[in-house]
Amino acid sequence: MGARHDIAVVGAGPVGLCFAVLLADLGLDVAVLEARPQRSRHTRAIGIHPPGLRVLARAGVAETVAAAGVPLREGAARTRDSGATRTVARIAFRPPVLAVPQWATEQALEDRLAVLAPAALRRGVRAVRAEQQEGGAVVRCEDGESVAARWVIAADGARSPLRAGLGIPVRTRALPDAYLMGDFADATGDGERAVLHLEAAGIVESFPLPGGVRRWVAHVPEPALDPSARDLARIVGERTGVRPDPSTCTMLSAFTVTERLAARLRSGRVLLAGDAAHEVSPIGGQGMNLGWLDAEAFVPLIAADVRARRDAPGPAWDELWAATEAERLRAAWSAARQARVNMALGRALPPGAMAARNTAFRALYRVPWLAERTAARFTMQG
Repeated sequence: MGARHDIAVVGAGPVGLCFAVLLADLGLDVAVLEARPQRSRHTRAIGIHPPGLRVLARAGVAETVAAAGVPLREGAARTRDSGATRTVARIAFRPPVLAVPQWATEQALEDRLAVLAPAALRRGVRAVRAEQQEGGAVVRCEDGESVAARWVIAADGARSPLRAGLGIPVRTRALPDAYLMGDFADATGDGERAVLHLEAAGIVESFPLPGGVRRWVAHVPEPALDPSARDLARIVGERTGVRPDPSTCTMLSAFTVTERLAARLRSGRVLLAGDAAHEVSPIGGQGMNLGWLDAEAFVPLIAADVRARRDAPGPAWDELWAATEAERLRAAWSAARQARVNMALGRALPPGAMAARNTAFRALYRVPWLAERTAARFTMQG
């Protein structure tokens, strides 16, 4: 075992890297252990809400990330009615939401970490468990290496082996929703607008991405076992009247939704982060942003503890930590609840019920304060 670090971060996804950058920027000695030998360019999370961008600004990467993305200034809800597409509602996003491929966000954070702590990131190192030790914790790796630190940030994913080894309970809920998602050349003319197609067969969502690409996400009745770009293009065309060109598809994914919420976020000096702490539905784009807001809340506490060089926290620190942890647990439960609402609104309905609901939405969202409140809710600002 080498010298003890101030912080060992397990996982170099967007949340783990954000923790590492914020802590390194405070002058702490950070080590980041990542199992993957290289970053995946598979575009997963794309939405950066205004609170998340605030955290990225503190990490020194907001301008870089904004330059790599598309600002979503407006959302529109539409429906097909007797062959014609009608607008149900329009909502302005102020400030805008950014649509950025996850790999680009990770690259910006990794580049920033390389400036602050050039040797911090180590790829190809698979952590298998974390153990408490006096005044800190130690990460045990698959190859037999041990990495000691005063604090360990477990950002090692939804099926976190570190969380399992610590015995932290997780509430798991499998939700009855399945989706087919793909990125295609954008021929819609919608530009920087996010569009929700509220259709009886299930919702279809679309979001612009950099490079003239649009992401399509369709709620489907059952998981797709062998999906194709043609399948998704057909579903989108049948429901919306817009048919993406299958030959332009650069990413295709079929997924179901499982919600996992840890009962607590800390065990000794090991902190759960990102999907290891709370996996919520990707519908609504809250998960990555939720992890960044956790970093914003916890980094000052961790930094203060490391600088004080305490072997055991005092009562006042424990009270502050408990209050912060309780607030972040409430935020995770709230995000999970909002995600369930988002998915319920996208499920298939009988045509008559769908038409009635869309008529109600059309009336409600003509009320300015209600439209503003909805926009704030969907962008994690209210």
